[in-house]
Amino acid sequence: MIHLQLPAALAALLAGIGVYGVLARRNAVLVLIGVELILNAATLLLVTAGSRPGAPFSAGPVLTLFVITIAAAEICVALAVVLVLFRTTGTIDLTAVPDLTDDPEPDLLLESHPEAQAISQREAQAEPGSGVRS
Repeated sequence: MIHLQLPAALAALLAGIGVYGVLARRNAVLVLIGVELILNAATLLLVTAGSRPGAPFSAGPVLTLFVITIAAAEICVALAVVLVLFRTTGTIDLTAVPDLTDDPEPDLLLESHPEAQAISQREAQAEPGSGVRS
């Protein structure tokens, strides 16, 4: 039988690393990794609580499946948002996002991001019927 303090300490370590990843990172993907670490800490605590001796209900594993399902849906939506952010601004740096309105100013985006300038120049040089896509 394993003591319950070891998984609880590991869950606290995972949650601490996850909170640091969310608060200290500027990259959107690293922030998502921090959120996933926090969810994994919660999952570990649920499994630990469900496996303790003398527990009248085994709700820990059932709630763990629920957390895993929510985490999978969250990562799908979050990666879609990151993809749209990258296509719009040319970067996934969360501090460099200008304004997420419906109609961003194209000149502002082209001035601040060289990748966006290169893409717009390639689109301007490509012929309409050539089939070249970026």
